[in-house]
Amino acid sequence: MPAGVSWTRYLRMYGASILAMFAGAQVVHQYYLPDLSIPEIPPKPGELQTELLGFKVREDITTAIKQQRENQQKH
Repeated sequence: MPAGVSWTRYLRMYGASILAMFAGAQVVHQYYLPDLSIPEIPPKPGELQTELLGFKVREDITTAIKQQRENQQKH
């Protein structure tokens, strides 16, 4: 009995914690939309630029919505 609990309770808690970790990782990947592609030629040192693609997509959508609202207000 690890930690003074029964094996069934221990295994249930272990399974729940593993599922919670997987679910959390999935949520983070869905929110930030990381670029998981591997470039054919590795970049030179100092050349690598990282950006959050999910943030960029959301930013583009919000600017488009703002432009639509401005156009509707003008008409």
